[in-house]
Formats: sequence, structure tokens, C-alpha cells
Amino acid sequence: MLLWRDRRQSVILIGQYDSPFVRRVAIAMRLYGMPFEHRPWSVFGDADKIAAYNPLMRVPTLVLNTGEALLESHAILDALDQLAPPALVMMPLGGAERREAMRVCSLAIGLADKAVSLVYETVIHQRGTQAWVDRCRSQIAGALRELEMSRMRHPTEWWFGKGVGHADVAVGCVLRFLGDAHPGLFDLADGWPLLAAHASRCEALEPFQEIQQPFRMSPPTTGVSE
Repeated sequence: MLLWRDRRQSVILIGQYDSPFVRRVAIAMRLYGMPFEHRPWSVFGDADKIAAYNPLMRVPTLVLNTGEALLESHAILDALDQLAPPALVMMPLGGAERREAMRVCSLAIGLADKAVSLVYETVIHQRGTQAWVDRCRSQIAGALRELEMSRMRHPTEWWFGKGVGHADVAVGCVLRFLGDAHPGLFDLADGWPLLAAHASRCEALEPFQEIQQPFRMSPPTTGVSE
């Protein structure tokens, strides 16, 4: 059984913080108050090391102090929510609010996937198929529009409830990555002001300031994955 605050047995988070997927897990763990050992391995340069825990050689990978390895950010955070004390759970427990929170997380992670695809297409593959680029940009803009509308329906400090939840963290991390990976491509302040305000609110929090790594377009070391 995972021991929530037991520092005698390390929980290991694998992946670099320039990945929005890894960063959202790390920030959530700080908010949970759950200690972990960070191994900033690159999916390119350290694939063999990652493969010892995850045959897909992807990040994030979370190795519990039971030896069990959890894969992909949504599955990792869902598992941790089930293990966390009730007061620390970061997702609504049920009903329409939970469904919308899950939808917000899915839109954010889908947006990140498309932003990563653009990086791979134009930097790593060193090409830029215009139809694919246009499609990715359209999908990103569509996700931003839907997230802005959802935020409009929830004009509170945080998306769901009084405290920071997984939806808040996911959107905050993804918007930071979008700005770092594709500067100037999407002007949040101009087109999506509520999301811009949300991103600023998130980045002002101590866990967001502590856990960050600017994204650099360097294929041999990049660690975005998922």
C-alpha cells in the first residue's frame, strides 16, 4: 500500500518539467503534499532508463513505493485521487460537475497533444505539411474556445470548488507549454481573456513557480512525450 507521507520509501516521478503532462502530475503531487523523487529523464536521451519502468518509453511515469508503475497523466492522477485523504481529492466526486471537470481536463490534454504534434512536425521531422499544420492549429483554437466558454460558466477563482483542482492545473500547464512551444501563435489575452487570467493565476502559485522548465526546441533532449 502506498504510504502517503512516508519518506522512507521514495515515490519516483520520471520525466522533464518542460512536458505539460509531467508538470501537471508534479504540481498536483505538491498540492497533495506527497513527497517524490524526480528523475528528469528525456524520452530521447534516456529511453533505455525509462523502458525499465515503462515499455512504451514515455513520460510521465510514476513509480509508487509499492514498485507499481503508473502510466499517463490522467491515469496517474486518477489513481492518486483514490489514494489521497478525502480533503485532498482534486476532482469532483460525481455527477455533472465531475463530467465537466473531466471534459476540461480532456480538452486541455488534447490541446497539448496537438501542440506537441506541431513541434514534432516542424522541428523533429523538419517538415511542415501545411494540411497537418492547419488541422492542428484549428484543433488548438477549437479547444481554446471551448475552455474559454467553460471558464465563463464558472466565474469563480478556481474552476470547480474553492480549491485548486486537476482541471485548473491541467489548463494552466498546457497554456504555459503552448506559449513556450509556439510563441505568438495564439494570443490568449486577445482571443481568450479568461484563459489568460487563469494561466496568470496558476503561475503565481508556489508549486507552479517551483516546478517549471522552459521548453526549448532541441530534439535530442526534449521530454514532452505522453
